[in-house]
Amino acid sequence: MSVERWISRKSPSLNVKGLYQSLRRQYGPQHWWPAKARGYEARCFEICVGAILTQNTNWKNVEQALEKLRRARALSFKKLLTMRRKTLAALIRPSGYFNQKAIKLQAFATFVKVRFGGSFRRMFKLSTMALREQLLQVHGIGKETADSILLYAGNKPIFVIDAYTKRLLEEQGTVYREYDEYRQWFEKHLPRKVKLYQEFHALIVQWGKNAGRI
Repeated sequence: MSVERWISRKSPSLNVKGLYQSLRRQYGPQHWWPAKARGYEARCFEICVGAILTQNTNWKNVEQALEKLRRARALSFKKLLTMRRKTLAALIRPSGYFNQKAIKLQAFATFVKVRFGGSFRRMFKLSTMALREQLLQVHGIGKETADSILLYAGNKPIFVIDAYTKRLLEEQGTVYREYDEYRQWFEKHLPRKVKLYQEFHALIVQWGKNAGRI
C-alpha cells in the first residue's frame, strides 16, 4: 500500500508499523545520520554539530557548512572553542543564521568539555532523560535538537519530532499541542529500538521532502 493511502485513512488506530513498512518500500533504507568522521568521538562530534546546524535550514546547506569546517580542521573541541566567533560564523554561513549558530556551537562544545571532559562516551553513559534535561539547559538546544543528538549520536531510544513528523500525524487526524505528546505517541506505538527510530524518522523526513509538505 502506498504511503498516501495509509495517511488518507485518517484513523486514530493508524497501523504505525504498516506505515513504516510502506515508507521503507517507497524510499528504501536511509542510513541516517550521515557522518564522514572516523572514530566514535569524532563521529559523535560531527553529528552533534550537524544537529545544531540543521536548525531552520535543509541538509544540503548543512553539508556545505560541514565541509567548510572540515577544510578548516575545525571539527574538534579545541578548534571550535579557540576559534574567533566571527571566523566560525563565516565558515558555517551556508547553514543560515550563522551568527546565532556560532554561539550555539561554542556553547554546546563548552558544555561537553566542562561537564564531561570532552568525552561523548562519558556523556552518553547518563540515562536518556537525565542527559536530555541537561542538554535542554544549553543555549540554543531545543527538544528536537536534543533528541537528534540523543538518538543519532548517543544511540538512545528517543523518537525525534520535526515539522514533517507532526504533519504526517496531523494529516492522519492525530493532533497534539505539545512536542512531547507527539514523541510519546511514536514511542508508545513502536518497540523501543534505536535503529527503528532512526530509520523511521529519516523515512518521514524523506516523505515530507518528496511530498513538498514544508
